[in-house]
This record gives sequence, C-alpha cells and structure tokens, in this order.
Amino acid sequence: METTNEELQSTNEELETTNEELQSTNEELETMNEELQSTNEELQTINDELRQRTTELNQANSFLGSILASIRSGVIVVDCQFQILGWNNEAENLWGLRVDEVKGQSLLGLDIGLPVAQLREPIRRCLPVAQLREPIRRCLSRNEDKQEIQLQAINRRGKTIQCHISFNPLIGINKELQGVILLIDEIGASID
Repeated sequence: METTNEELQSTNEELETTNEELQSTNEELETMNEELQSTNEELQTINDELRQRTTELNQANSFLGSILASIRSGVIVVDCQFQILGWNNEAENLWGLRVDEVKGQSLLGLDIGLPVAQLREPIRRCLPVAQLREPIRRCLSRNEDKQEIQLQAINRRGKTIQCHISFNPLIGINKELQGVILLIDEIGASID
C-alpha cells in the first residue's frame, strides 16, 4: 500500500507539474489572444481607412472622368517620355483609336492622321529635358503663354482637317512636372 501511495503521490506531483505547465501555457495563449485581438482591431481600422480612401479615389476618378468626357476638344495626356496617360472620347472620335489601344503607347509612335512628328518640339518646350537649352521651358513659365500650333491632319474618316493644338504642363501634387496635356480642336469644316 505504501508503494501505491508513493506512486499516487508521484503521479499527483506529475499532474500538478503538468497542470502548472498548462496554466502557464493558457496564460501565454490568453496574452497572445489579447495581442491578436489588438492587432486585429488595428488591421480593421486600417482596412476601414483604406476602404474610405478607395471610395474617395473612385469618386475623384469618376469626377475627373466625367469632366474629361465632357470636354469638346480632343485631350491627350503624355508623360515626360511621350507615353500616353490619358485619351478622351473626342480624341477617339478624331483619330479612331480607343483609350485602351493607346494608353502606355508613345504618342510619337502612333500611326494616326495626326502628324505626330510635328508635335515633338512643342511638347519638348513644355518639358525640362536636360539636353535642351533655355528658355525652351515656356510651358512652365508663368510669364509666357502656353505653347500652341496649327497644323493639317487627316481624321479617322480620311478627311483633311486643320487642327489647333495647345500644349499645357501636367503638374503633380508636389508641383513637379509630370508631362504635357494636349488640347486638339478641329478648326472649321473639312478641307477636302
């Protein structure tokens, strides 16, 4: 009986040790659970903020898209490397290409009725390209008028038209130059 009692006491001590270990593990798990709940709350707050900002961004994009669509001029927006960033409905009507066909393409590489080679210099005058001399940066100067040219082009219907094109700097949020906005207007009726 004494041996059984010793075995029971040994088993009891092992169970107490196991119980203490389980209590310690339980406390650690409770602490981890509290930390995870806190992290989850922080992530939920961040998620809510991102959702709000996404909604605001979508509203701003919709707002600007509506404005761009309502402009009667053809609007082409290019970055400093002449890559097309924007192209409105009127540009599509003039040249027969949709925005998804031209976005990311070089304006100077497009095969449209607009003589794009003649646009290179006016666009460069709006861009502070290192190789170009002063005062070519006229688009950036607040004292000088925007760059404007008139030229002949062939619209998507094959008609020769006169175009008035103005070149305006695309300025970023930190007032840095990001590209050029071209506004293209057909002057009068078709020449042909």
